[in-house]
Amino acid sequence: MAILGKRLKKAREDAGYTQMEAAKKLGVSNGTLSGYERNYRDPHTEILNKMADLYDVSVEWLMGRTESPNRSDEEEFQAFASNPELNHFFRDVAASEEQDQEELRQIWEIIKKRRNNKNS
Repeated sequence: MAILGKRLKKAREDAGYTQMEAAKKLGVSNGTLSGYERNYRDPHTEILNKMADLYDVSVEWLMGRTESPNRSDEEEFQAFASNPELNHFFRDVAASEEQDQEELRQIWEIIKKRRNNKNS
């Protein structure tokens, strides 16, 4: 699975993290992250999911199953909804008026387009 290491490194660099910064955010040692990126070690599923979230790419792309690093809408929603820091915000949005929700959808589409343009 040599592609995993290459894509982990690319995703980290594209996200603007040094190896030490990413390791700290992921809760692993720098040596462990280095091992993942050099294909000496395979990350557990939990760490792989954390990396995909941190780098804002899909697990499918990291694993070499797709050529597009962008997450599907479902993957983006799951990452958003399951993030403890955003959980309160998510509940507020769900309880808000439909007009407010529509505004937030439009804002989110703008953010996604900007991110996709940045990744292109």
